Amino acid sequence: MRTAVVAGLTCALVATTSGVPASAGRGGDRPFFTLSVLFTNDMESALLGVPGSGGDEGPILDGGANPYGSPSRVKTLMDDLRAEATTGKPRRGQAAWRGEITVSGGDNFLAGPEFSASLDRGVPFYDALAVREIGYDVSAVGNHEFDFGPDTFADFIESFGGSLPFVSSNLDFSGEPVLDAYTRDGTIVTGKVLRATGQRIGVIGLTTPELPAISSPRGVAVSGELAAISNGLARDFARRGIDKVVLVSHLQDIDNELALVPHLSGVDAVVGAGGGEILADPGDRLIPGDTAERGFPLWAEDSDGDRVPVVTTTGDYKYIGRLVLNFDRRGEVVSIDEARTGPVRVSGVGPDAVTGDPTVRAEVEKPVAEHLAGLAETVVATSEVPLNGVRADVRSRETNLGSLVADSLRWAGQRQAAEYGVTPPRVGIQNGGGIRNDSLLPAGDITALNTYEIAPFANFVAVVPEVPRDVLRQLLERGVAAAPSAAGAFMQVSGLRFTYDTSRTAQVVAEGTSTIVTPGERVRDVVLDDGTVLVADGEVVAGPPVSVATNDFSARGGDGYPFGDLPFTSVGTTYQQALQRYLVEGLSGTVPADRYPEGGTGRITAL
Repeated sequence: MRTAVVAGLTCALVATTSGVPASAGRGGDRPFFTLSVLFTNDMESALLGVPGSGGDEGPILDGGANPYGSPSRVKTLMDDLRAEATTGKPRRGQAAWRGEITVSGGDNFLAGPEFSASLDRGVPFYDALAVREIGYDVSAVGNHEFDFGPDTFADFIESFGGSLPFVSSNLDFSGEPVLDAYTRDGTIVTGKVLRATGQRIGVIGLTTPELPAISSPRGVAVSGELAAISNGLARDFARRGIDKVVLVSHLQDIDNELALVPHLSGVDAVVGAGGGEILADPGDRLIPGDTAERGFPLWAEDSDGDRVPVVTTTGDYKYIGRLVLNFDRRGEVVSIDEARTGPVRVSGVGPDAVTGDPTVRAEVEKPVAEHLAGLAETVVATSEVPLNGVRADVRSRETNLGSLVADSLRWAGQRQAAEYGVTPPRVGIQNGGGIRNDSLLPAGDITALNTYEIAPFANFVAVVPEVPRDVLRQLLERGVAAAPSAAGAFMQVSGLRFTYDTSRTAQVVAEGTSTIVTPGERVRDVVLDDGTVLVADGEVVAGPPVSVATNDFSARGGDGYPFGDLPFTSVGTTYQQALQRYLVEGLSGTVPADRYPEGGTGRITAL
């Protein structure tokens, strides 16, 4: 038994498996209505499919670039599953009256080269066109919807022209007028009633309470009272005679949904999202390289003693989840159709191959592929000097490319500070492990594709506005703890210079955490660019805290960076965008040799 915490609720997680009787334990009537809940989640702009690994199942049926996933194949397969859910002869134990709903668990887009095609195009976004063509009835709101700030999420919503409702029960949009307008016109709703073959289905949506820490919601407020909100909506549905309720929640880990269910009442099924877990039973066909973590569905007991099925699937358009519920006349779940409940893989190869929908291929996948090819031809700057991004170097010493990336974080943080209400950063820190091109870029043209190769992750610029000087010293200690060996935690810096001595005590953090076990004593001197001394001869000089720009991975303690519980704000810009914009605007398209010489400028010096 283990425990999980969801929005302040701590409860024991009882072992759950899919090896349960077909009866869910609610009532004993024969099935009256069969509902197929079809869902995807965390599609995250994987618009060109995924390669898969671990086997070759033959030629790609539809000629796509990648054998698995893609929105065009999801469109074809979703249409097939809808037809199967509502037509043909009923299966044994299934009601003659059948319907279906199709839901998205959120994270409908994600920073990266594919989504940059949408940003370049503008409304309607390619990601929105894909979602629209697939034909969802409703979407939950994920954390990545806010990664670029509320205005970009509003553009995504605008792309649908009101055709797709977004269900958000625990978010308050009143602080963001552009999104609040969608609450007033009924596009963003606290609960949604869907109709399926004459039956009414209530849908409740929840978003992770961690939203402010992991994304950029700006003025959007989030409530952690998940159970109270859900139960209130379920009671409201019941008063209106709606006796079938599905919760679609984006809580980042399916164990959070399982921990929430014991506090719920009146919810018949839970579709979780955000964790990317692969739930499957023996016999379910998976993409080569994928392995089931647990069965499909999982089960948890609610506050009324009823067993509630809890499901999810991994993202990137790789699977369509299917949960088939049998309801009696009182609206209680009496069983699930175990033969049809489970993940359905999206494949262009093998015995289950489908051909991608031609409209989605033409309107989404083809132009996105062309955009990616164009990134390699788009020159964003010219460098007067080779830029060193070699893996071993950016992880062990100052390099000019490392300095360039760190400068871009500080520059972006300063530009966005007023909009997000944070202190403009005086220091920039970039972990060496986040610089990934592993090459020496020759002097000459730098392309947009190069910036994605250098900064490929969905990491956002984060400003930590008040870093005490002793904490900043220990952050620098973290960077040089493994020196002279290379390590991803080695940091490239902006706005300061420091010296360190590898003969002295190295910092130690608890394994897998950012908790300092042994403070470091290697950093000897730290001086800001304006001459302010922060550390002299190994001693921290008293003074006010310092505002630091980094990436949100590091701000959350990634690579063991000991930021502790210091609050930070993501400022709606990826570190790739920061780099590209700094090259174009901050440096006016030229990387000067005197500012970024091959040997560095002495920002980091080993004694």
